[in-house]
Amino acid sequence: MNSPIVLSDLFKTDAPFINRDRLWQSLMYLAQLGATAKGGVCRLALTDLDRQARDLFVRWCEEAGCSVSVDGIGNIFARRAGRQPDLPPVMTGSHIDTQPTGGKFDGCYGVMAGLEVIRTLNDLQLITEAPIEVVVWTNEEGSRFPPCMMGSGVFAGKFDLNDTLNKVDELGLSVGAELQRIGYAGTRSVLGHPVGAYFEAHIEQGPVLEDRHTTVGVVMGCLGQKWFDLTLTGVEAHAGPTPMHLRKDALVGAAHVVSAVNRIAHQHQPHACGTVGCLSLHPGSRNVIPGQVHMTIDLRHLHADHLQAMVDEVREAIDVACTEHGLSFELTPTADFPPLDFNPACVNAVRDGAQQLGFSHMDIVSGAGHDAIFVAELGPAGMIFVPCEGGISHNEIENAAPQDLADGCAVLLRAMVNAAQGGKK
Repeated sequence: MNSPIVLSDLFKTDAPFINRDRLWQSLMYLAQLGATAKGGVCRLALTDLDRQARDLFVRWCEEAGCSVSVDGIGNIFARRAGRQPDLPPVMTGSHIDTQPTGGKFDGCYGVMAGLEVIRTLNDLQLITEAPIEVVVWTNEEGSRFPPCMMGSGVFAGKFDLNDTLNKVDELGLSVGAELQRIGYAGTRSVLGHPVGAYFEAHIEQGPVLEDRHTTVGVVMGCLGQKWFDLTLTGVEAHAGPTPMHLRKDALVGAAHVVSAVNRIAHQHQPHACGTVGCLSLHPGSRNVIPGQVHMTIDLRHLHADHLQAMVDEVREAIDVACTEHGLSFELTPTADFPPLDFNPACVNAVRDGAQQLGFSHMDIVSGAGHDAIFVAELGPAGMIFVPCEGGISHNEIENAAPQDLADGCAVLLRAMVNAAQGGKK
């Protein structure tokens, strides 16, 4: 636009303002860095490709008039000044690292949507009261370095900085050394950053919105998660001479547990999920009874009491399996994220934006972990979901419609501007 829009008029029109083609082109350009033959992206955290993507984001933000800073865990903050620079910034963002066989949109959409908000505010010649900040969080996926959501976890004080910098990948390379190598070991403090509000736009990574023919998911909260490693130990023996009633077959016990995890999740609906994602057995010979099985258990629920009940019931199923099949076991907790309800004002801002723009919308719960979970510890937070094709994510064929992405970004724009004005339209 050639003349500035009056800020209050932003909420009196149903014009989305977002430049759909510019947003899409930014996503496609970013996706070239680590592009795979099947149309996806492999851009693991703190690799040379990650450095190139970070450099591109920094350049685009500086061209949009932002000041850019980097903290000690490599999180990148691009700030657009507000009229009152001392006010806590209204933040948005996500991640640009991917799974080894990832897609173009997981995480990247949230970052590019934030950049598009800044570019749109520039187009409108609109200055907010509070600063606007777009963040690239380091190593959200955890594919190369454990744990996942590393950058936002350090930012929120959930992970110790030095311990995190000493995490190593399969080659023994540390987070700290790789940050130094790619030039993103920043000097900004990782703690003490005020958060006026935080909104994260994301593809749903599930099939609900597409199934309901709905454009915007108003995210109410995130499922709590409890992860475990389970080792069942029996006795490996010859598959021929050993009678069935005298066996101590670890795999048969594991089958009992796998079935129980699935059954228990079905019994705690709605908002319950139970998954055994990894299973390996020893010795792995066709004519030897398995003597040991290693497996993972992933339990999720929206309510803490149901989640704990699921854990208790799985533990009981493990006891039963071991008793029936003569096994011993070791159960080790590996992750524990409590259920999260997002800030009501942020949730309402997303819903109001979708209503004002005339977009179909519905309340939804996130089954996946996101950086917003940790940032919510520091200030009011909310999320915006848009559909992804077939509900498929963490996959090279991950896809989303340009218009849905633009519509979600238009909701993000209104929610952020409203928060940056202190909730006054």
